[in-house]
Formats: sequence, C-alpha cells, structure tokens
Amino acid sequence: MKSNLSSQQIEQLALRQLRDYQSNTPGMCFSEPDFNINVSAAYDLQDAVTRLRVKAGENVIGYKVGCTGPRTKAQFGMNGPIRGTLFGNEAFRNDAVINPNEFCQLAIEGEMAVKVGEDGQIKAAFPIIELHNFIFRAERRTLSELIANNGIHAGIILPEMDWQNSTKYLYKDAQLTLCINGLDVGTTGLWPNDDGPEASVTWLRSNLQSYGIELEAGSIVLAGTALGLYPVEGGDEVTVHLDKTPIVSCTIKCITGDAV
Repeated sequence: MKSNLSSQQIEQLALRQLRDYQSNTPGMCFSEPDFNINVSAAYDLQDAVTRLRVKAGENVIGYKVGCTGPRTKAQFGMNGPIRGTLFGNEAFRNDAVINPNEFCQLAIEGEMAVKVGEDGQIKAAFPIIELHNFIFRAERRTLSELIANNGIHAGIILPEMDWQNSTKYLYKDAQLTLCINGLDVGTTGLWPNDDGPEASVTWLRSNLQSYGIELEAGSIVLAGTALGLYPVEGGDEVTVHLDKTPIVSCTIKCITGDAV
C-alpha cells in the first residue's frame, strides 16, 4: 500500500502529533471529520515522530507488537498486528509510582516482553506492565489511528534486571495473571496465540524492514497479550504474576505540584 500523504505532509503532521502527545492530548488530528490517513502513511507518521524524538535526545529501546490477542482485538474492534515504538525515557523500574495526570485516560496491560540477542534470536523473556493513553478520537476506530498514535503506547514498567535477562520462560509454559488492588482481573497463557513470541518478532522484523528500519540487538519487544486493557486511577496497585509469583508492579498515584 502506498502512502496517501506526501513526505511534506507527513513531516508537518509529525510536528503536530508530537506537540499533542507532549501536551497530553494525543492524536487530536483524528477528531477532524475530514482527516484521512491510510496504514502506510500512519507508519510513516509514527516513524517521523520517532525521528523528531530521537533528534531531541530520546532513544529507542524497542518496539511493541499489538492488537493480536482476542481481548484487545475485541476491545478495539479491529485485527492487527500493528507495531509501536518504545522510548527509554518512558521505561520505568519495578515498583514505580505512576502519576495518571501525566497520561490521557491511563490504562494498563499485563504482558510478556522478549529481548533480541546479537544473533537476532530471542535471548530473554519476562513480564512487563504496559501503560497506554487509552483514547481514540475518530468516530470509528481504525488501525491507521492506532498506528499513527504509536499503538497508544505511553510507557512500560520493567521487572528487576535479573528477570530482564532470564531465559526461563522461553522454554516453560506458565500462567500470566494481572492483579489490580489484589484482585485477579485476568489470567492467561504467556503469549497471545499458539505461535509464541517468535511469530511476533518475525512479523515485527519484516514490518520494520519494509519501512527501512532494522531490529537492533538488545531491543525489547512487547509480544502482545491475550488479556485486554484496563483503565486505572489514583490509588490503584497493579501487579503482574507468573504462576502466582509477583514479578513486576507499579502504584498509580495522583501527584499535584512539582514531581519529586
């Protein structure tokens, strides 16, 4: 599919997209009734915003593969896969305190991530919490809006470093459970489909290459989840378990005034 926007249009729109994202009002262009962007242009736009962010000093640490599991596909009303880009300044440590006022309709997702080795193969697998700006502005939800808004990705909570280098769950099946305030809101297998994480990484590599991007060694890849997205608010405690063992957590806390 060829982009329906010119390179100049993409670059101008990228400046607006980035301003809206930084102002906590992401994707405002999609609220305009005559706005039209196809999937190819949406990826061009995502990549143009990424270039602006990298130019400003941010660094890309990996990608997400989204809209693959049954619950997210039903929740969004569309079928993926799609990709989004992960940035280092939006990667938080385990037990992080997350201010929902810094997001637009904050929602979370519990899922598995993998790390790509020097040989291009998966070298680690671990659970994470993904943060989202859970908002669609167009009258009808589309893959183009989802892609152009970076898969509505807004950050990740990473487990401790020993988990980030673990190969245990590359070879072992387990139950992944998302708990909010101590209550099990969803339990599933590790991967969104029977093909495992290799299918997500293979699709991602092909998609990136079609846009002139290489999947670099050390990249974190969010492989998708069979669970859905869950809105959260101040006071919520979020934890992801593997076989009932808590691995990665965060606290949602409204913070007013200057951040500490």
